[in-house]
Parts: sequence; C-alpha cells; structure tokens
Amino acid sequence: MMKISLNQDKEAVRMIKDGLERTGGYCPCRRERTEENKCMCKEFRDQIADPEFEGYCHCMLYYKSK
Repeated sequence: MMKISLNQDKEAVRMIKDGLERTGGYCPCRRERTEENKCMCKEFRDQIADPEFEGYCHCMLYYKSK
C-alpha cells in the first residue's frame, strides 16, 4: 500500500512551507509559476502514479513509500 508523508526533517518542512506561502502555493524550488508547478506538482503526481517509485518529491517536502 502506497503512503505519502511529510519529510521527517521538520526544519526542511518549515522552510518549504514558508516558500509555498510566499509563492502562493507554487513549488519554491521552481522558477516558473505554472499549474504544473503548483504543490503537489505534476512531476510528483506522475511519480506517485508509478507503483515502483519510492522517494521524495522535487523540493523534498513529501516522501512516497511503497
């Protein structure tokens, strides 16, 4: 069963969430403010759709475990 959780590094989560607040919900790690980069970004949604993928999203906020 797939599980998505926040990064266990609470300081990293705080920094990323602060960045999301500043950008209006767009990934703070990306320059472009496009729908694809709105958190949870398209890249990570595509990755979690792959049953074999396990790992962090681009900005390291979320982790998918199998």
